Amino acid sequence: MTGILYFLVIIVANTIGSISGMGGGVMIKPVLDLLARDSVAAISFYSTVAVFVMSIVSTYRQLKNGMSIRFQLVLFVSLGAVIGGIGGNVLFEELLRLNNEETVQLIQIILTIVTLLFAFFYSRYEWKNFTLRGIPWYLVCGLILGFMASFLGIGGGPINVSLLMLMFAMPIKEATVYSICTIFFSQLSKLVTIAFSTGFVRYDLTMLWFVVPAAILGGLLGARASQLFPAKRITIIFQGVILCVLIINIYNASRLFW
Repeated sequence: MTGILYFLVIIVANTIGSISGMGGGVMIKPVLDLLARDSVAAISFYSTVAVFVMSIVSTYRQLKNGMSIRFQLVLFVSLGAVIGGIGGNVLFEELLRLNNEETVQLIQIILTIVTLLFAFFYSRYEWKNFTLRGIPWYLVCGLILGFMASFLGIGGGPINVSLLMLMFAMPIKEATVYSICTIFFSQLSKLVTIAFSTGFVRYDLTMLWFVVPAAILGGLLGARASQLFPAKRITIIFQGVILCVLIINIYNASRLFW
């Protein structure tokens, strides 16, 4: 029963996450927290795997559909994301070692809410964009995105698209593609870090039989829809998802107090 629930959650979340460029983790993580079927570490791991697989499928389909990508930007933002992703996972594991799971979950929820509010207001009120260029800025952007994605276990989330638009003056459809590319590398770094630190023995790996196929389907459906939808509709989906996830995170935070 748990596997089927995870399968359904991940298909829906990854489809919407692929369209909006958020990655499905911003929805997978709070919804699985709400279901409370696994530990914080296990949920973070399943979310990471789901978003990692989705990013591979979605990026492949976007390239196959003829999407043009600035590879220097992808390379150095992704390099920064790998370094940031390792740092985020190290901090996550250290906090788990020093605190109970509820405390770590609350920290994740609060930071997620902050990034959600930033992303919503940025996309809603069209704040000033910068036209930053050059390798140092690409690395800085990647470090921030990789750290937040890995530490929060959300695979990128709304901050990816918003920060790319803010720093590099990208239109939202272009930012979603670069966001998904960045998510691939940040989640890869997290999985590698887990493999060489705690290992995978503490997780129920049989759940991956539900997680991986759902992630593939979500990535395929999302990439297809992204090609069909205009920028205005993607912005509406982006804002709608933020509001829904914001409500879930606030509810999850309230449960930790009562």
